[in-house]
Amino acid sequence: MSEPPSFELLPGAAGSPVILHVPHSAREIPAAVRAGIVLGDEELARELDHITDAHTAQIAEVAAGPAGSTPWRFVNRLSRLVVDPERFPDEREKMLAVGMGAVYTRTTHGGVLRPDGVDVTPLVERYFEPYARAMTRAVADRLDVTGRAVIIDVHSYPSRRLPYELHGEGPRPPVCLGTDSFHTPPALLEAAREAFGETELDTPFGGTYVPLEFYGKRPEVSALMVEIRRDTYMTEPGGPAGPGLERLAAALAGLVDAVSG
Repeated sequence: MSEPPSFELLPGAAGSPVILHVPHSAREIPAAVRAGIVLGDEELARELDHITDAHTAQIAEVAAGPAGSTPWRFVNRLSRLVVDPERFPDEREKMLAVGMGAVYTRTTHGGVLRPDGVDVTPLVERYFEPYARAMTRAVADRLDVTGRAVIIDVHSYPSRRLPYELHGEGPRPPVCLGTDSFHTPPALLEAAREAFGETELDTPFGGTYVPLEFYGKRPEVSALMVEIRRDTYMTEPGGPAGPGLERLAAALAGLVDAVSG
């Protein structure tokens, strides 16, 4: 039986420049990939609780409904324990030091996830590279049709710092806005602050996701990372969503409307 799609592009309005990118919401791990992970089932379930941006695909889905111009959604359907599609070359080196490159070899708490010296090339070729190509095409299509693209990265993060975090000693606001000096224009940032209320910039996580073909080259591609603190909408570490989800989805819909123009 063939493997289900590892990602999905959900069409929005033809004239919308907005792509809601949801890279870390899934828990699915194909059997062949699971065989290379050394954790037992209970340990793996606990790790997925900590590492998964739970319910963020639902937040994006709910937000798309009331938006005046329906945004496009690019959703990863596999866990980031398969590959992390957002590890770019400059970030890989730093995260490799804690076993969290494009293919993770360590857990959130520093334990062994995959054996030392494992060849990660097959996973990168099978999952990482097709994802990157598809996201590049999605952005290129918005540029071709609307003349611009707005990537809003939808993430979540735990209320308490996990050991793998490189810069987790700073404030942990209800919503962290990750920015880029080239791709995050003031108007996009101001719209996000207006939509979400209490926010901080680039703490405890910073930066944005832009496909490498456009990164630092095309100002028509703007980007913002929205990191939502998990205790504001769900039971941590991996429990159900609560009423905060609807409120946050409404705020995200407001941001989409503000930048759809």
